[in-house]
Amino acid sequence: MTETKKKMKKNKIVVIGPVYPYKGGISHYTGLLVRALRERFDVSAISYSMQYPKVLFKKEQRDYSNDSFKVDAEFVLNTASPVSIIKTARYINSLKPELVIIQWWHPYFSICYTMLAMFLKSKILFVCHNVFPHERFPMDKLLTRMTLKKGSYYILHSSLELDALKTIVKDPKYRVNMHPTYSAFDFSGGAGQDEKEEGLLFFGFVRPYKGLKYLIEAMKAVPGKKLNIVGDFGTAEEEYRELIRTAGIDKRTTVVNGYVPDKEVEKYFRSCEAVVLPYTDATQSGIAQIAFGFKKPVIATDAGGLPEVVTDGKTGIICKRKDPEDLARAIKRFYELKDKTDFKKNIEADAARFSWEHMVDNIKELALK
Repeated sequence: MTETKKKMKKNKIVVIGPVYPYKGGISHYTGLLVRALRERFDVSAISYSMQYPKVLFKKEQRDYSNDSFKVDAEFVLNTASPVSIIKTARYINSLKPELVIIQWWHPYFSICYTMLAMFLKSKILFVCHNVFPHERFPMDKLLTRMTLKKGSYYILHSSLELDALKTIVKDPKYRVNMHPTYSAFDFSGGAGQDEKEEGLLFFGFVRPYKGLKYLIEAMKAVPGKKLNIVGDFGTAEEEYRELIRTAGIDKRTTVVNGYVPDKEVEKYFRSCEAVVLPYTDATQSGIAQIAFGFKKPVIATDAGGLPEVVTDGKTGIICKRKDPEDLARAIKRFYELKDKTDFKKNIEADAARFSWEHMVDNIKELALK
């Protein structure tokens, strides 16, 4: 007697957000989320034919040379075109998904996503990288409320972001899931490069809320230690170089200005002793998760959700925000603990709560019952 095995029908999910060739952390995140979801579900990815108008974002938005996070996707959504938005909604409806997952990080997308939600027939889950933008502006709360109230479910990356969501959405159905780790940047598989590690690393876009000026000030009180600053300064490079000269740390500071291609990220993280996040405002941090992906400890301020990510004295050090003296003490404390604390082992032990599998579990339990 033969048994007929019926294949289980997989839930149909649509994920909306930037993916390769779009640059930046949200693009990396969306690609990795799609890959993780496809391990269990039938997933279609919808990305942009146009993400930002050039009048708002003058730099090149795409990078075709870095396909490490590439996933199959449909590039059909023009965020500034009502016709495109309606067509995209109709296309998504034709797929008959059980759930649509939308990446949310800035109110620029409010009109697009609100209109899209009006035409969608399925449940919507917003992954909120930031409920409100780091750099606030008039009407941002109104625009955010207008969009996020269209959601059925929400994933937040910190308890503070949950608090922010509750100011605009009554009794939301949610999960707080720590930002997953970006181990996908480890292209070499850790082939013996960590013995070259030296100094501290500040990595990523340089913006006022990233607090780089406080790190530069703090380094004055940490003699002999090197600092690598790697990221896109926009038009502010000379301003920060002057801060470095004034602090007298220019001979032990290296500055690399510009967008870092995916395959070059590894060398900066492997060659550092710790990653520093001197942020004055934060919800969560993709940079911290890149660091943890390379088993590197993180020295971070108490801004936003960072203390929920970094375990003080075990996976890194926490200090006060906007306080260069306390940041200097944190750096000195790290070096005091460096030979006595197995930061790498602690990071590995804490990895489960930052896994993509954990993220998928939370999405399933929340929205696919």
